Amino acid sequence: MGGANGKQWVMLVAGSKTWNNYRHQADVCHAYQIVHQNGIPDEQIVVMMYDDIAYNKKNPYPGSIINKPNGPNVYPGVPKDYTGEDVTPGNFLAALRGDSSAVKKTKPKVITSGGKDTIFIYLSDHGGSSRFSFPNSTMVIYMESCRSGSMFTKLPDNVHGKKGNYIKL
Repeated sequence: MGGANGKQWVMLVAGSKTWNNYRHQADVCHAYQIVHQNGIPDEQIVVMMYDDIAYNKKNPYPGSIINKPNGPNVYPGVPKDYTGEDVTPGNFLAALRGDSSAVKKTKPKVITSGGKDTIFIYLSDHGGSSRFSFPNSTMVIYMESCRSGSMFTKLPDNVHGKKGNYIKL
């Protein structure tokens, strides 16, 4: 990962909330531990997760998040840049664009990448034909994966025409 002399940026997003969706936040915490252990500094990692499972009353290990049976606690050290009601498609897109003025929170962390930088994005949540879910809303993301062909069958009305080599959302 990373171009010559470029920085490596990471965006980790768990789009769900509640104990029943434990796995999404656990996987994001695990992903954080991996990228952090491989030298990506916290200043270049943005984490979005509702953060309602580590201290959930159903958690038999309060303050811990474990992503596999008998696995380690992957919760310590995870930067919680966007939590609770700040986990939204709008904040996701603004943080990804590096647009701190568009983020709906004080002191937002955003990706301020340059031309030689790379960005790794990991999204963990429910999805379905034509959508990725966030706690209280959904968004459209184009991807290549199983069933990804469903993503562009119908574009929403708020997608504007091409400008350069991207579609403005």
